[in-house]
Amino acid sequence: MTNFRSWLSNDIAIDLGTSNTLVFLRGRGIALNEPSVVAVDSQVGKKRVVKAVGREAKDMLGRTPHGVQAIRPIQKGVIADFDAVAVMLRSYIERVQGRFVLMKPRAVIGVPVGITEVEKRAVKEAAESGSAGEVFLIEEPMAAAIGAGMPITEPSGNMIVDIGGGTTEIAVISLGGIVYSHCIRTGGDVLDDTIINHVKKTHSLLIGERTAELIKIRLGSALPDEKEDTMEIRGRDFIAGIPRVVSITSTEIRKAISEPVRNIIEAVRLSLERTPPELASDIVDRGIVLSGGGALLRNLDALIRKETGVPVFIANDPLCGTVIGAGQVLEKIDLLSQVLSS
Repeated sequence: MTNFRSWLSNDIAIDLGTSNTLVFLRGRGIALNEPSVVAVDSQVGKKRVVKAVGREAKDMLGRTPHGVQAIRPIQKGVIADFDAVAVMLRSYIERVQGRFVLMKPRAVIGVPVGITEVEKRAVKEAAESGSAGEVFLIEEPMAAAIGAGMPITEPSGNMIVDIGGGTTEIAVISLGGIVYSHCIRTGGDVLDDTIINHVKKTHSLLIGERTAELIKIRLGSALPDEKEDTMEIRGRDFIAGIPRVVSITSTEIRKAISEPVRNIIEAVRLSLERTPPELASDIVDRGIVLSGGGALLRNLDALIRKETGVPVFIANDPLCGTVIGAGQVLEKIDLLSQVLSS
């Protein structure tokens, strides 16, 4: 039946992230990586009309004409705009599957740890409205741990810290299950917002999300670097209202984002304190694995190592780890059914 089904449609795994949505196509690997952004026109009658989805919609952020709005339908890891998510998923599934398939694909979708049954139902219904067939859910830290190659089915402690756009999720995994989990609403988007507020307060300059993200990538770090970097940024003067260019340094950006970084460190420390002693001793030996886009913040692994005394490693592919793990579950769904969320 499985071979017959795969001939009729290609099953998929989806990482429905706050910042980006990734789609894994069975037998092919990662087939799509697009921003979780939808541009809608609310001026056409009373019904919203979708103008663009994904990268094209993200390019419109802060640049749309009157009546057109670029929105992020996933907020803090959960669905904030059901209709927009359904449209986005339909678009992405059609891109990787084609418009005409004989059977709707089965889908394994990563969801934040600890979300409510109502939120789980919203994810399933959005996927089904977006052309998916049978939908399975997997908690994102579990998928990230599988994608990072951690031995999650062994009777030993494994700690994964998945730092996404909207949340940081920490899980201790043993025997194919999550023993302890902790989630905070701090992720890459909070770092961006912090940078926007810092530049406004310190330089009286208004910048957008795209510029803030670029600053974070270029200058962001958790610990001082050997050499201080500088960067020129363009924005609108908060007082005069005219365009202006200012120069900022990596030192001031590190200080600006220190509070959300500290929140992540404290969440890791709290999780270690609440981990059962036997599993904690395993984590001291095996170390902590960082996944998600936030894991790429320079020197974050070194700071966590310094603060906790535990070895810290960055996953081989932190940006794609969750969807790779969900894809591995999809490939061996009978064998790994125990890791799927009920």
